[in-house]
Amino acid sequence: MIRVGITGQVGFVGTHLYDYLNLDTDHFSLIPFEDAYFKDPAVLSDWVSQCDAIVHLAALNRHNDPDEIYKVNITLVIDLIVALETSGSKVHVLFSSSTQEVFDNPYGQSKKEGRELLMQWAERSGGKFTGLVIPNVFGPFGHPFYNSVVATFSHLLSCGEEPTLQDDKLLKLIYVGELTKIFGDCILNSTSDHEYLVPHTSEIQVSEILELLKGYKESYANRGELPSLKNMFEVNLFNTFRCFMDIPNHFPVFLNQHEDERGSFVETMRLGLGGQVSFSTTKPGITRGNHFHIRKIERFVVIKGKAVIRLRRIGTEEVLEYHLDGSKPAYVDMPIWYTHNITNVGEGELYTLFWINEFFDPDDPDTYYETV
Repeated sequence: MIRVGITGQVGFVGTHLYDYLNLDTDHFSLIPFEDAYFKDPAVLSDWVSQCDAIVHLAALNRHNDPDEIYKVNITLVIDLIVALETSGSKVHVLFSSSTQEVFDNPYGQSKKEGRELLMQWAERSGGKFTGLVIPNVFGPFGHPFYNSVVATFSHLLSCGEEPTLQDDKLLKLIYVGELTKIFGDCILNSTSDHEYLVPHTSEIQVSEILELLKGYKESYANRGELPSLKNMFEVNLFNTFRCFMDIPNHFPVFLNQHEDERGSFVETMRLGLGGQVSFSTTKPGITRGNHFHIRKIERFVVIKGKAVIRLRRIGTEEVLEYHLDGSKPAYVDMPIWYTHNITNVGEGELYTLFWINEFFDPDDPDTYYETV
């Protein structure tokens, strides 16, 4: 069992890495970190001594004063090195640097010099060091106007605003879920590389990103249609956009029911992609689910009976509740990283239609159990 600590644990990448490693309890045990530890050298040293591996993510990305970015980021690295030396630790340190190292700006310089300082610590202490040079990262729950243009565009579109295209450049991107896997593999394999160049997994113009996101806004958010997703980048981009929507108030989405003397007809979904459709019957009082996915796109449609669908984002306590009744057919889509369940709260059987964007693979189910 490898005891892992993550500085910047509550940040964008830190949250994803913490949750990803927490799924693998056979290999990782997480040592919680708080930003306040940097203000107390004794506490920071004690935390360091509990870890077998430390991922140093804590950093300042943007600030009105560029010099403050450099100062803060270098100070955080120095404080960590002091704690490592005070505790006599030879822990495996993984440092999150950036492809901006090559640019003459305070952020890029702070990352380059921070990586060099930790490399020097490893050489003189006998510790292990991995300096990951990372391209632009995007994914769910990023901070708009701070982490990535994807987060900014998704936020603005979800709020009904029109993003402004200021610099239409070619971006080299990696999805945060792909990055967390690289971190996990480096920890498991004890990778020692002072300049680990993390490859980008997609390359796209900023204007193309905006057009894709506008399409998701129009087809999915406005009309409830599942858009065509041509590759894994588009799946990841769509999942990112979904997590910026006003989920508590967007669902349930009520469907149009057509009735005549024969009965009723309801269209449940329009698909621009394939996947798997199934249905279930659930007896009164029974709950199904209590699991979450980290890549799958899933829709629940209640077509008969009464149900409560509950969602909770992993790592948070707020539970969202949606009451659905088959007499007024409606659906709720499951965002990634939200554990979810459905309970029959009626007196008769509950009929639910399920759609998911990929066939079930028992060797790679993308299903993680956690009670809502």
